Amino acid sequence: MKTEQLIDMLSTNVEPVDRGQLQRTLAWAVAIGGVAAFCVMLATIGLRPDFGTGTKLGFLVLKLLFTLSLIGVGTVFLIRAMFPGRDARRPFTLAFLPFIAAGLAGMAALVLASPSVWRSMILEAEWAGALICIPLFGIIPFVILIWALRKGAPTNLRRTGAVAGLVAGALGATAYAFNCPHDSLPFIAIWYGTAIALCAVIGALLGPRVLRW
Repeated sequence: MKTEQLIDMLSTNVEPVDRGQLQRTLAWAVAIGGVAAFCVMLATIGLRPDFGTGTKLGFLVLKLLFTLSLIGVGTVFLIRAMFPGRDARRPFTLAFLPFIAAGLAGMAALVLASPSVWRSMILEAEWAGALICIPLFGIIPFVILIWALRKGAPTNLRRTGAVAGLVAGALGATAYAFNCPHDSLPFIAIWYGTAIALCAVIGALLGPRVLRW
C-alpha cells in the first residue's frame, strides 16, 4: 500500500472531537464529588442540631461563600489544565484570593472584638474536627476528580494535582459546613483554610503519580 493511500484511508470518516465532552465530564465529577462528600457527612456526623436558625444560617452562608469560590476558581483551572497548551496560570493565581479575603475578614473580626474572646473565636474543640473531617470528606471527590482529569492530558501534573486536592478539600469543607457548630470568621479563615490547604499539598504530592500518562 502506498503512503498516499494509507493517509487517505486514515483520513476518511474521521469524526470531529467533542471539545465539550471533557468539560462536561469534569463538571459531573465536581457535582458527584460534592454529593458524595455530603452523603459521607450525613452518614458520619450529621447536620448540626440548630441548622436553619437565623444567625447560624448567616455564618453558614459565609462558610459556603468561601468554599464555593474555591471550587469555582479551581474548576476553571482544571478545565484548562486538561488541554495541553492552554494557559491556566491566571485561574491558579486567582485561587489564592478567597484565602486572602477570608484571612482579612478574620483579622478584622479579631480587631473589632475584645482580646478576651480571641481564644474562643479561634481555639475551640471543633478545630480538630475541621482538620480531620474536611480531608476525610474530600477523599471521594479527589478520586473522582483524578478519574476525570486522566481523560484529558494535563502537563503540569504537580500543579494540577494540587488544584484537584484544593477542589476536593473545598467540597469536603462545603459538606462539613452543614455540621460545623463554630461560627466565627477567624475560625473559618484559619481552620477551614488550613484543612483545604492540606488537601492541596497532598494533591500536589500525589499528582505526578496518579496523573501520569
